[in-house]
Amino acid sequence: MTGMKPLFLAPAYAGGVQLGAYALDRIDADGRERILRTCSTNVDNLAAGRWETLLSSALVVEEPMPLPYALLLLAVLGYAEYAYGAWWTVGVFLLGHTAATLLVYGGLRASRPDPRTRRALDVGTSYGFNAVLGALTSALPRGPVRTAARAGLLALAVRPVVRRGRTFTDAGHLVALGLGVGLSVAVDYLSGTDHRKIT
Repeated sequence: MTGMKPLFLAPAYAGGVQLGAYALDRIDADGRERILRTCSTNVDNLAAGRWETLLSSALVVEEPMPLPYALLLLAVLGYAEYAYGAWWTVGVFLLGHTAATLLVYGGLRASRPDPRTRRALDVGTSYGFNAVLGALTSALPRGPVRTAARAGLLALAVRPVVRRGRTFTDAGHLVALGLGVGLSVAVDYLSGTDHRKIT
């Protein structure tokens, strides 16, 4: 029987983002707005070639994360790190975050958004979180349980997209989750084995 693997990435990331949010709350409104806009992956920033925002946008949030979401983020990333390793977790998180951001950006540019949408704040952990959550469906038992979990998660992500008053971030969440689920399906298909590393 093996001991518990120590977790470093998940608590460091979730804790760092949360502490950063509390720090932003303590500075003046103009300074806070300036930092968030500098880190944001909005249309104006990406169109201007500020590609560093693809990383910086995942490191800040507009306000401190609610405790239930912060704990869920920690649980999902922590399980991924424990089961598959830190590099796998980082890779899936960044893939989901960057790919969903760029796909949403492409869609927004093609739709010729208004100035308010072009400058909208787009920061946070949710795209990467959704990608890791989708990819973790491979850790579930094969068969109906795994299939139902994937279908259920995608259905939950589709619902905000089809409602009135949807935002481009709703589409980003669906894209990121779809990427994670797609990755897990591809890995399952190519390997034909259960990829859980828990012993």
